[in-house]
Amino acid sequence: MDKIREFFKRDRFAELLGITIDQVSPGQATVSMDLKEEHLNGVGSGHGGAIFTLADFGFAVACNSHGTVAVAINVSISFVKAARPGRLKAVVREVSRNPKLGNYSAEVIDEDGDLVATFQGLAYRKNIALEDVK
Repeated sequence: MDKIREFFKRDRFAELLGITIDQVSPGQATVSMDLKEEHLNGVGSGHGGAIFTLADFGFAVACNSHGTVAVAINVSISFVKAARPGRLKAVVREVSRNPKLGNYSAEVIDEDGDLVATFQGLAYRKNIALEDVK
């Protein structure tokens, strides 16, 4: 899984937001970030784009954890609680996978353990090894 961690150092946007990979195993990932003042929207809660990016990055790590390139073809998110500044994590698990498609589910949780958002992602699995991506 060190190769996956190394590969995702390329994700400049996740780096900009301070997202880290806490755990990765085949088909699963946990990623986290500190939701800061600069991540808040006009009403003072966590910006949906920041929360979505956290879940989407976790989805990318999980669906690429098998060592082949996988890209999103459909994703959705439901926000269930306003996020406040503090640590957020996205816990992603593989629901199903075949040679061409992978289905993933994620929960975004705040530091109190409360559910902030749910995320579903469908990935198209290419026949390209991650190590061959330049």
